[in-house]
Amino acid sequence: MAFRTALSLLLNKRCPVAILWALKKPGLTQLGHHGMELRPFHRSAPRWSGKLLTAEEMFGRRSLQDYLKKLEREYEESLQTANSSGSGGGLDEDELRATRTRINRMAPLVQSIRELQTNEKEMTDAESLLQDDDPDMRELAALDIQNGLQHIQSLRHKIMELIVPDEEVDLCDLVLEVTAGVGGQEAMLFTAEVFEMYQGFAQYLGWSFEVLEYMTNDIGGIRRGCAGISGPCSYKRMKFEAGVHRVQRVPKTEKQGRMHTSTMTVAVLPHPTQITLTIHPKDLRIETTRASGAGGQHVNTTDSAVRIVHLPTGVVSECQQERSQLKNKEKALKVLRARLYSRRLEEETSRRYMARKIQIGTKGRSEKIRTYNFPQDRVTDHRIGLSVHSVRDFLLGEGLLEEMNSALQDFSNQESLLELLGENL
Repeated sequence: MAFRTALSLLLNKRCPVAILWALKKPGLTQLGHHGMELRPFHRSAPRWSGKLLTAEEMFGRRSLQDYLKKLEREYEESLQTANSSGSGGGLDEDELRATRTRINRMAPLVQSIRELQTNEKEMTDAESLLQDDDPDMRELAALDIQNGLQHIQSLRHKIMELIVPDEEVDLCDLVLEVTAGVGGQEAMLFTAEVFEMYQGFAQYLGWSFEVLEYMTNDIGGIRRGCAGISGPCSYKRMKFEAGVHRVQRVPKTEKQGRMHTSTMTVAVLPHPTQITLTIHPKDLRIETTRASGAGGQHVNTTDSAVRIVHLPTGVVSECQQERSQLKNKEKALKVLRARLYSRRLEEETSRRYMARKIQIGTKGRSEKIRTYNFPQDRVTDHRIGLSVHSVRDFLLGEGLLEEMNSALQDFSNQESLLELLGENL
């Protein structure tokens, strides 16, 4: 393994061996899913039970190692069964098809497990070279260990993601709803900023973002906003954003320079592309009114705004974004279907997803999941006790939000994995 990086060493003779031991110590460096180093997080007391473990700490658990060996054995047994049945063995056609499906599903995981084992063995061989008498060989081994540690970290993250299966709803698109909470006009201003943050996040990740509802006030804030978001794993990523968001800052509307605390809420509703939900026209009451708010001569001249009530449940959806009544009706129906689908999921299962315990409550300040503190220039997620600095950069909806979101995803995968192993933190 060490000789694969000989050319790199010739191009760069300096190799800080101290970096290797920093990489090997849990908590000093965090690596992303693809081995890229992330900026450090600051920790506070988490709301969720337990703590976010590093991949090294997770793989140091005997229960996980035993589980990985068990998966490898099951994979080998399935292969042998499929091969023997293919040559006239004992499985019928349905059983053989199920076995092959299981093999295909397990193959990427087993391949990653074996690749990790190979890399860990090569790492051990390279570490033995750190005691070599030749200084060039020690530098070569040190550089190779540095690269190898990043690859091993990436493989560990990949394995944990493959072990924890996606829920069916994770593959859905979503409808995002933001609503101003406590704090009057300042809450509405902050709601508009958070809505724009998620629009930037969708653009950053290459998702589509369609505004379905946007109810503004006179100073540029919004009372309520709604958008349809679609893209690979969009709901899986966005579901952790649901809950009460709190902002602490001196508002634009404050004349005496006092800091205020305001809140807004985020709801994330799954919206499958192929949604199996029947809505009977007789169950809908559709009302048309004149649009309100800014909009020029068109506002208050035509009945373009649409309000739809689902009579059996009382669920309401409205839209006045478009000049066309027909387009407003289509968007309102889209939101209504998402709300009804989310309601049905909640009725069918108490575990739609693990983060359900952090969904919207009464919009109160004490129920916050995340605080945006402008005087301290810090964003803190209270569920896992992690903070990042630069509120303005965070509100761009780019790298900092992705780092925070990835940490929440890691914690969710960790708890699901520990539950699978029958363990607690």
